[in-house]
Amino acid sequence: MENLLLIIAGVAIVLAIAYAVFNYFCVKKLEEGTEKMGEIAGAIRIGANAFIKYEYKLVAIIGAVIAVVVFIVISWQAAIAFVIGAVLSASAGWVGMKIATYANVRVTNTARESKDVGKTLKVAFKGGSVMGLCVAGFALLGVVIVFLVFGLGLGQIDEIVKGEISKNFITGLESSFTMTLSGYALGCSIIAMFNRVGGGIYTKAADMGADLVGKTEAHIPEDDPRNPATIADNVGDNVGDVAGLGSDLLESYVGAMLSAVILAGEMFMHGMVLSEKLLSSLLLFPIVFAGCGLLACIIGISYIVLKPRLSKNVHMELNIATWIAAGVTVGVGCLISYFMFKDIPADILKTNEIGFKVGEFSPWLAAVCGIIAGIVIGVISEYYTSYDYKPTKGIAQSSKEGPALTVTQGLATGMISCMLPVVVLALAIFGSYQLAGMYGISCAALGMLSFVAATVSVDTYGPISDNAGGIAEMSELDPEVREITDKLDSVGNTTAAIGKGFAIGSAAFAALSLMTSYLFAFSDINLIEELILNIMNPLVLCGALCGAALPFFFSGLLIKAVAKAARKMVEEVRRQFREYPGILDGTQVPDYKTCIEISSQGALKEMRMPCIFCILFPIVTGFIFGPYFVGGVLIGATITAIMLALFCGNSGGAWDNAKKYIEAGGLKDVKEDLEKLKEDAEKAEALADAKAEENVGKGSPAHDAAVVGDTVGDPLKDTVGPSLDILIKIMSTISLVAVVVFSEWNLFNLIF
Repeated sequence: MENLLLIIAGVAIVLAIAYAVFNYFCVKKLEEGTEKMGEIAGAIRIGANAFIKYEYKLVAIIGAVIAVVVFIVISWQAAIAFVIGAVLSASAGWVGMKIATYANVRVTNTARESKDVGKTLKVAFKGGSVMGLCVAGFALLGVVIVFLVFGLGLGQIDEIVKGEISKNFITGLESSFTMTLSGYALGCSIIAMFNRVGGGIYTKAADMGADLVGKTEAHIPEDDPRNPATIADNVGDNVGDVAGLGSDLLESYVGAMLSAVILAGEMFMHGMVLSEKLLSSLLLFPIVFAGCGLLACIIGISYIVLKPRLSKNVHMELNIATWIAAGVTVGVGCLISYFMFKDIPADILKTNEIGFKVGEFSPWLAAVCGIIAGIVIGVISEYYTSYDYKPTKGIAQSSKEGPALTVTQGLATGMISCMLPVVVLALAIFGSYQLAGMYGISCAALGMLSFVAATVSVDTYGPISDNAGGIAEMSELDPEVREITDKLDSVGNTTAAIGKGFAIGSAAFAALSLMTSYLFAFSDINLIEELILNIMNPLVLCGALCGAALPFFFSGLLIKAVAKAARKMVEEVRRQFREYPGILDGTQVPDYKTCIEISSQGALKEMRMPCIFCILFPIVTGFIFGPYFVGGVLIGATITAIMLALFCGNSGGAWDNAKKYIEAGGLKDVKEDLEKLKEDAEKAEALADAKAEENVGKGSPAHDAAVVGDTVGDPLKDTVGPSLDILIKIMSTISLVAVVVFSEWNLFNLIF
């Protein structure tokens, strides 16, 4: 059965990567457009390539150090798995950035030539699908390699079955297959953290510098070629919102998948799974379910790619593709769950230790809980971030009263938006646990991200469309071209907020599952009733308090890093406008290269502290205070990071779309015939009000206030929010890997 099931995953991987290659070349063979469009796209491509090369050199050094430490302290198998995870995660980010820098100008040219939203959407989505298929394909490929080579080939699964776990040749500590899997997850997490943080600092430094000086001071349009920061801003979209996004969701996908596999191994080693056949099914189910989800995503993606003509309703088309992927995943997942667990006696499945209340369908139903939770959280995120609904319209209305109320309204919207998603998460956690125990919570995380290829495709098309709009503006194309790309970009902001909701939700599920594995790793227990982390233990409570503060400290470091880099960008743009006045009247060309260098240097310098801090914190505190303190840290950090990530993503998305609502003329509510009003002396006051009401588009005080709100939200939605879900998982994974060491050797045990 193992071979047959792994063949399913293998087929999904091959088809996904082949489809990605096909779409890559389909996009690349399209025309770039005018010579000026090609020059601008080339400059963006060169800037993105240069940054990612510098970043990967730095990450390679840090990764090599971590790999050596894992090799010495844990095992050589975990070290190799770590390298595999890092390489595949970095590759996903690089491929996504590469296709985005080719697709952006081709989207612009399609809009220029066709003036058709549907045709333009298809090109943008094809580019995004390359990223989505590679993220899921590479992630699953790495898991299958680790499973085949180390689990089956080198016999680490047999070691678990026989209870003969090999020991590290230096430390003498046991190193099981679960540690090897943790090494792979850690490799993915390290790359995701650096890509998200580095890319986020880069893109927001450029974006804020371009907006604060170009829009609010010089009153020139967004992406105007006269703004020296525009090229850097467009480069940032690729390194932050594409490369960072790809590595981020690959890591989330791997974390969701492996949390279930690791938990199954730990449960067997602690006597809670008494059947070898059940162990095999528990280990394989997440991998096969993910493979089926990837096949479902290929079908969903094909809906848009192969459909002869797409409608102008961009949101509907993207939703249909996602719903197809989710629906097929649910249907096929039911068959897989039945096939894999039907031969296990019901009395074994329904024991307290396993907790499969609905027999062989339990893990599937738990995964469905995650899928439903993800969809509901997405709908909630859409409500709070789309300008089709009241919250974002309220922020736009408040912009007429100045930037202070714009910011205040956005903060309130972001805070209020946290409540419902958390309630949904709580219900899904409780429901999945009741259906299939702790393993069910892992399955819920897997379900939420089982169609990640489709969601990443939808997410990535957003920054590609944003770049396309910038190229249209800088190339001085027909305004209708920018209107088409702006429509795609606006929907992209909403889909990005939905994707972030999926990522943070799955992080919560995976963190709970990894927490159970963490407790197993240093506890000598055989019954789940004894698996307790007592919050009244002073060490645990102190750890929880410190952990609760950690996401705020981490977020503060990121916002400060963005502000520091943005400040240099603002100074540079102001300097160029001051020293070269011909830039604003079009007689002189801005110095784009200096702005790109400022963003690159700022990001590479400022990303080190936050990334290294979140890696070292659980390790250092573990060696000082021991495993119970770190357990408390994980609880506190997970709870506050979930709230903070939801707040940042939704408030930032709402501010951004409130600005776009104003730019689209959403506040121009005048319906009366002004000429008729002029003839009626009694309505002179109404005429004055109507004229005042008309001045709420681009360049108006209301628009300036909305730009300020958008600028405040930029580092929240694109740097802090996406990094927090990685913070949760990277700390959980590092703690799981290191706990076997600091549970034995820590300062607290020596003193007390």
